[in-house]
Amino acid sequence: MSAIQIASVAFLAIVGGSAVGMLIGRRLPDHHLESGSKDVVRLAMAMIATMTALVLGLVTGSAKSTFDGDDTAVKHTAALMLALDRDLADYGPETKEIRDSLKATVTAKVDSVWSDAGASAQVRAGVKGAGGGEKLLAAILALTPTNDAQRWYQQRALSLSSDILQTRWFVFNGSDRSVPVVFLIVIVCWLTVLFGSFALFAPSNATVVGALLLCALSVSASIFLILEMDDPFSGLMRISDVPLRYALAQMGQ
Repeated sequence: MSAIQIASVAFLAIVGGSAVGMLIGRRLPDHHLESGSKDVVRLAMAMIATMTALVLGLVTGSAKSTFDGDDTAVKHTAALMLALDRDLADYGPETKEIRDSLKATVTAKVDSVWSDAGASAQVRAGVKGAGGGEKLLAAILALTPTNDAQRWYQQRALSLSSDILQTRWFVFNGSDRSVPVVFLIVIVCWLTVLFGSFALFAPSNATVVGALLLCALSVSASIFLILEMDDPFSGLMRISDVPLRYALAQMGQ
């Protein structure tokens, strides 16, 4: 399911919990509506609210860490590729074919990752199975340096290529989200119960209903943002391709 679908399900569940709370509140006997009963319910819901806030904080931190890590890795990869292209150029004109192959491979990968916001899983799976990086390493190893300078550039190019491969595997390490599905289910259940308790003793008027709907929409929006950050190569909140595009523009010159 996409982030918007999961957030919509969460919104419907929370609104449903509020509606059930209102229906139950209308049918409760009078002695269940005494101040003592209300205090106990409020204390219990305060505990659930605290746990929900803690879990939401953990999930938000995990998603933000995933987004920032992939963003840093993309920028690092762009710098490595530009340095690799410069070193190959300094090696000599015999590396032109390798440089052209590097630029073509990177261009294809960038276009595939940032072309379709809805195909993140397929893109990652395709990058995992690609052998362009291994072929690049083999081509650099096949070079025959004739002096110390060329040997130094070859060793540096091999080191940079290895770093690029490692970063690629770090970024495109699968299509699974870092936010566990169980966390989302538990959070939505807790929020449903919590909003049901809000509506349990609330009067059934337009102001209360409007406030509950706005709160449910806000909470669902926070879940949507968490899921968007957790999948940084698709959706509305996507990692920028500007560093890689800039590197591609400078390569081959």
